[in-house]
Amino acid sequence: MDWVPIVFITFKVLVFGTCMFYAIKWHHDQGKKAKEEANRSQAPAERKPGVAE
Repeated sequence: MDWVPIVFITFKVLVFGTCMFYAIKWHHDQGKKAKEEANRSQAPAERKPGVAE
């Protein structure tokens, strides 16, 4: 029975570590997505030569 806490603590560390990794990754990706979207909305629209406005 001495192995039970070792197994449960190891499992808990693995689960929390995996969840923390994906939570940080998700927040990082959301920040990158928001930054790209902000840059896209501030960029001037492309003008095509020969097209009258």
